[in-house]
Amino acid sequence: MTKSSAVLEKACNLLKGRLEEVDDERKRLERAARELGGKTARRAPGRPRGAASTKPSTRRRRARAPRADQIVDAIAKEPGIGTSGISKATGIKSNYLYQLLGKLQKEGRVKKRGRQYFPAG
Repeated sequence: MTKSSAVLEKACNLLKGRLEEVDDERKRLERAARELGGKTARRAPGRPRGAASTKPSTRRRRARAPRADQIVDAIAKEPGIGTSGISKATGIKSNYLYQLLGKLQKEGRVKKRGRQYFPAG
């Protein structure tokens, strides 16, 4: 073996060793990020392997008709109304209202600009 090939082999071995160290450090950092709640794809509890929690649901339900219609009517009467105004007009509590508004947006029945809601179409 020549002197230059021995030097190249030594350099190659040093690089491989350093790559292994960096890979181990990356794995530790990813584990720490997961434990801190970072945005890494991770299974939700109770889900089968291969089902990532960031995967969008393929099943969508239509918003309940009577409540959804009340919301759409309130928005049609006063375009640009906010959630507090919708809540007062319909008597729907805010936590449920946000769920219905999200579904109505997905269905294309209402549109949101900033904090205001408008009738679609």
